[in-house]
Amino acid sequence: MIDITILTDPRYTIDYPKDPYKHNVFLEDDLLLKALIDEDLNCNRKSWDDKNYQWHNSKAIIFRSTWDYFDRYDEFHPWLMDVKTKTLLINSKELIEWNIDKHYLIDLKNAGVKIPKSVFIEKGNTTKLIEHCNTFNNSTIIIKPCISGAARLTFKLFDHQIEAFSSKFEELIKEEALIIQEFLTPIEVFGEISMILFNGKFSHAVLKKAKPGDFRVQDDYGGTVHNYLPNLEEINFAETAVNACPEMPVYARVDIATDNHGQLVLIELELIEPELWLRHDKTFAKTMAKAIKKHIMKQ
Repeated sequence: MIDITILTDPRYTIDYPKDPYKHNVFLEDDLLLKALIDEDLNCNRKSWDDKNYQWHNSKAIIFRSTWDYFDRYDEFHPWLMDVKTKTLLINSKELIEWNIDKHYLIDLKNAGVKIPKSVFIEKGNTTKLIEHCNTFNNSTIIIKPCISGAARLTFKLFDHQIEAFSSKFEELIKEEALIIQEFLTPIEVFGEISMILFNGKFSHAVLKKAKPGDFRVQDDYGGTVHNYLPNLEEINFAETAVNACPEMPVYARVDIATDNHGQLVLIELELIEPELWLRHDKTFAKTMAKAIKKHIMKQ
């Protein structure tokens, strides 16, 4: 019996030393695997869509580099509904189902966690884009799907571009729910802070910066990652956001930024398969492994 299976997707099942991006993905998972083994846990690593693997042979599965799930959601969601009946999910199935859709931001806002000004538009809505944008007072906006990742179908629009984007918006809203948010200029200037927490306690942080002329901080679009030492206000904000979840996650990445009024706001709360930059310090994987072992020992 396997204690823990680390989940990836088909692109990252083996190492590609000559491809820095794929190598880093493999390295992150491998660091965690070795740290879990050091905790006397029997571990392996599988692609979530492996049709030959018997998931009930794993006591628990942990979502790590399953980074195709939002592009293959029609396949991923039925698999998730099935696998949750066969093994323990980390994070839990309740947290995954809650966090997979950006409507969770409404719950956090209602719990007192500050988020950017946001409007949610449900799939099939026929209201014109300009009407949804009236609340933003001619501000620059961001439009993105409610189920997404890696800046998929994420658009930055200036006020004068909204009318021209209307037909694209109508095309998108037929397929999936969308969220419109006020664009935060400080992200372009300073960047976005990613805070990593295990069992609700801050571990480490990085600062993600977009390349000049872009607003997307993901490395897929030329963004860069820098070690970051957060201040107490930032740590408290991240821990407050995690404590507002329906239950305490074993691992969490809290992406925060300063809004256009100088206040900290939550950009995303990543509880499914966030990059955690374990490779930046060998102690991070050990901390995560101990948090996982503590969690499964309680089950």
